[in-house]
Amino acid sequence: MQHGNDNALSVLFDRYHRLVFSVAHRVLHDRGEAEDLTQDVFIEIYRKAHLYDSSKGSVRIWILQYAYHRSFNRRKYLSLRSFYDAWPTTALAHLEMAVEQSEREGMSTDEWREVLQGGLKKLNDKERQIVGMIAFEGLTVREASERMEESYGNSRNHYYRALKKLRGFLGPITKRSKREVTDVRP
Repeated sequence: MQHGNDNALSVLFDRYHRLVFSVAHRVLHDRGEAEDLTQDVFIEIYRKAHLYDSSKGSVRIWILQYAYHRSFNRRKYLSLRSFYDAWPTTALAHLEMAVEQSEREGMSTDEWREVLQGGLKKLNDKERQIVGMIAFEGLTVREASERMEESYGNSRNHYYRALKKLRGFLGPITKRSKREVTDVRP
């Protein structure tokens, strides 16, 4: 590539694309982003081929350095733009799954409604409000924080505290009787 051979890029890509993708995927935790980053790394390598110095290490190491640095930079970029904020909404969706299916098969919809209302009584007003916006209105944490006129950090803390309280409440729920669930005191 340093001598203008365009076929060299395809040879490098064939040899190292799986390695670069693997690094990017482990750092970014998203297949699409890892695929995009893999292409970006090889485009950058092509543009900066003149910077490679064989006395400092092998081509493999040089490519891996690009992959790691670009992956971490991309993860930081995505985090700042709330790319990873989508997962807490799925955490709430999976909250119900914390209680095994076999343990709750006998409960009716009304019984589950009572259980969830009991859990929500354990939350303070801000926690209840943000859980409602995220779980029932489909907002992101950032959108909910704007609507609540709270900082994003505070809203996120309210949300995570609420999830922790709900997990603690719902975990042992099947071992309680229906009467214990409805007699929950805030």
